[in-house]
Amino acid sequence: MCREIVETLSAPTSAFEIVLGYVGAAATKSFILGLIILATAYLFVPLRIEHPWLMLAFLVLTAATFSLFGFIIGLWAEGFEKLQIIPLLVLTPLTFLCGSFYSICVLPPFWQAVSLANPIVYLISGFRWSFYEVSDVSVTVSVAMIAVFLAACLAIVWWFFKTGYKIKK
Repeated sequence: MCREIVETLSAPTSAFEIVLGYVGAAATKSFILGLIILATAYLFVPLRIEHPWLMLAFLVLTAATFSLFGFIIGLWAEGFEKLQIIPLLVLTPLTFLCGSFYSICVLPPFWQAVSLANPIVYLISGFRWSFYEVSDVSVTVSVAMIAVFLAACLAIVWWFFKTGYKIKK
């Protein structure tokens, strides 16, 4: 078991404060990195953001959701080998199959339906709409699906702390 989480649990903080600290730090780092990448891209490509506030909202939601997902993977994994299974075998294929390099509208109907089961489709669609006002899925559906994924991650983390799954011996 990670010594760091044991020391954190022995401090007089609630589970909410612990998760808020870990996830807040990771989400802040992701948010800043996203803005740095955006600024760097602006140096090389003429960039126009149609809805900057919506883009920032999607960036915050994405950073928080993936930070929670990373927190879950970190608690689940028993070592560095197991820690790499999810990003390598799940997230990478989902990223390539989510329409980030193409529109899912060009796929046959069956594969469009399969693509809509991919949560990353909604992230990409939301970002694409905030930049270009073009998306494969409506913005409302994108926000709702990101909120569902965020709520699912929060529920799993809550269950981890409630049951002590891999946190307490």
